[in-house]
Amino acid sequence: MTETLASLRPRDDDAMRGELRLVARDSAAPVVFGGAVLAGDVLMLSEFLGTRTRGLHGLLIPPASGLGGRVVALRQPAGVADYPNAPSISHDYDRVVVGEGIRSVVAVPVVVGGQARAVLYAAGRSQPVGDRVTDVLARSASRLATELAIRDEVDRRMKMARAAAVATGAADSARAEGIRGVHAELRGIASAVTDPVLRRTLSALSERLAAVISGEDAPMTDVTLSPRELDVLAHVALGCSNAEAAERLSLRMDTVKGYLRSAMRKLDATSRHEAVVNARRMRLLP
Repeated sequence: MTETLASLRPRDDDAMRGELRLVARDSAAPVVFGGAVLAGDVLMLSEFLGTRTRGLHGLLIPPASGLGGRVVALRQPAGVADYPNAPSISHDYDRVVVGEGIRSVVAVPVVVGGQARAVLYAAGRSQPVGDRVTDVLARSASRLATELAIRDEVDRRMKMARAAAVATGAADSARAEGIRGVHAELRGIASAVTDPVLRRTLSALSERLAAVISGEDAPMTDVTLSPRELDVLAHVALGCSNAEAAERLSLRMDTVKGYLRSAMRKLDATSRHEAVVNARRMRLLP
């Protein structure tokens, strides 16, 4: 499992801190702490209530090492009444545990989808940690597991929604480019035909295409571009250079430049790109 899925996300730390505060309140355990399980099932202790030293802060615990590592490996709660002398755990962390004055400890894993995501602890310095403390700890671990599962599902659905939106946007963009290509071709054909009725019909069709893709809510404008200015701008919108537009429209390149300069002036644009953007905003181009 990747680190993103195997560990608590930064925004989930608040959920763990909240549960640890409830454990401290409801169990009256003198020391309560916990941490996230990182990639490779390495436990990192990060949240503490009631500690006197910083020996445990930021401690990294590999799988099966100490009580926490054992709990992560087994995915089951475990406890020891006398930590320094407990035969069921390794003793890699005796110095920091004893330095904190801890003798009895209970650890409960937070398991989501079969994966340990965190571990919650309650510890005592003189009196053993009793069943009541263990029950409180287990309830908190269960609540936290449910909360993380819900957040995971929300994240999954949000990712799916974003992916769908991206796919839809790409499809819409491809359709828009296709329509713009047809629009430019229609204007090119209209400029080449000699029959005035057919020319008007083709020009009207190109204007309908521009209106369809621009949307009915697009602002109307008093700006009027000549047919040739629109022809040139439609090809510029497709990414054509002046030379390419001239070839497609059977015009001289200087003539294309003149039409483009005139269109830019009418559209209050300082660049080819701005002219296209303004024309689309004004529903002059699709």
